[in-house]
Amino acid sequence: MKLIVGLGNPGKKYEKTRHNLGYKVIDHFADSLGVSIDREAFEGLYVKETIFGQQVILFKPTTFMNLSGRAVLAIKSYFDIALADIVIIYDDMALGPGRIRLRPSGSSGSHNGIQNIIDILGSEDIKRIRIGIGEPELDGVDYVLGKPTKEQKPLIDEAIIKASDALKDILRNGFEHATSAFNKGVMPSE
Repeated sequence: MKLIVGLGNPGKKYEKTRHNLGYKVIDHFADSLGVSIDREAFEGLYVKETIFGQQVILFKPTTFMNLSGRAVLAIKSYFDIALADIVIIYDDMALGPGRIRLRPSGSSGSHNGIQNIIDILGSEDIKRIRIGIGEPELDGVDYVLGKPTKEQKPLIDEAIIKASDALKDILRNGFEHATSAFNKGVMPSE
C-alpha cells in the first residue's frame, strides 16, 4: 500500500497560500482520477482507492504544517505502511517558482513540516516531491503564508499539474523512473 501525503494548513485563510501546494497537488491528482478525499480521521482528510492496480491512500494532514508528523505517523501505523511506500509533497523555497524536484531522501532544507515528519518517523529516507515557490526577499513566514504573485501563479499552477503527473508515473513505473523523467532540467544541487 502507498501513502501519498500533501502538506498544507487547513482552513480558508490558508487555502490559496504558497504553503498549501501539497494540498493542491493531492486535490488535482484526486480530481484527475475522479476520486473524492472525503474521510476524516488520523488528524486529516483521506481516501483509500485502487489506482493503477495499487492500493493508495491520499492524505492531507489537518494538524497544521509544523505538526504534520503526528498525523503521518497515525495513518502510517494504522495501515501498516512501510516508510519506503510514503511520498510527501510540499512547497520549497530553494526551488524557483514552478520547478519540481523528486528526491528519495535528504534533510528538510529548513521546511518545518517535512522536518517534523523526519523527527517523528525517525528517518530522512522519505520520498518527496518538492514544489518550488522561490525565495523571499525578507520574511520567510510571511512569504510562505502569502499568495503567489501574478507572475508566479501560472508557473505554480503548471507545477501542480507536473507534480500530479509525477505521482501517476510513480504509481505506474516506480519512484526512480519518475525521478529520471521529472528532474530533467533541475540542477543537481536543487
